[in-house]
Amino acid sequence: MDTAGASDLHLIDTHCHLTFPPLCDDLDGVLARCAADDVEQVVVPAYDPASWAAVAALDDASRVRVRAAYGLHPWAADQPLDLDALAARLADARAVAVGEIGLDGKIERPTLAEQIPVLERQLALAHDLDRPVILHVRGAFSELLDLLDRFTPRLRGVVHAWSRPVDLARRFLDLGLMLGIGGAVTRPRASGVRGTVAAVPLECLVLETDAPSIGLDGVDPAACEPRHVRTVAGAIAGLRGDPLAHVAARTTGNAARLFGI
Repeated sequence: MDTAGASDLHLIDTHCHLTFPPLCDDLDGVLARCAADDVEQVVVPAYDPASWAAVAALDDASRVRVRAAYGLHPWAADQPLDLDALAARLADARAVAVGEIGLDGKIERPTLAEQIPVLERQLALAHDLDRPVILHVRGAFSELLDLLDRFTPRLRGVVHAWSRPVDLARRFLDLGLMLGIGGAVTRPRASGVRGTVAAVPLECLVLETDAPSIGLDGVDPAACEPRHVRTVAGAIAGLRGDPLAHVAARTTGNAARLFGI
């Protein structure tokens, strides 16, 4: 239900990798197109220590505010983690979260046994610094829930790229976390995320693209940009029977409260 023009909206993409190609090859153009579609802020999570400097070096363009998150992704959990260096990055005025961190049971290396202590250390840092977390999870939902439960109720954050059914979603919501809804919700056959979006309170959701890693219905990942968060908002509005402007306002408010922006 898209009843609002672009000029009526104020959107935040809470997860986009602007340091990845092809986005980094046309950064000014990407951000200009964001501004044209009223995506006013973009949260850019780092992946590993080598990417921290690249994220920190991103410049704002036009009306778009670029926000940073720093952490060690589970795919890089076999790399050294310097918590003092991570804490120093998080002291940056544009840093809004610890991320992207989490668990991935779908990869062979690093193993979950290697990933879990790395995540635990980063969760403890986020807890101690009172910073939200941006969580990646595949094939390790029970393990992640067990870890998160040890840090509640103070720990807050978002489980990004949510694609699973509502019963599992509610277990994370019960811990006070939000769900990051991206391009999967635009796919008619994505019953898990679409059922979740229709059933849970709008106050639990934030918008994301995960560009250029995840596409939308009819849009390949490499062509996905943070401006497509407006398409994500439109899909949510259609599933819920809400005006697009209502979905945009609520999800932007959710992101602003979560990240303090």
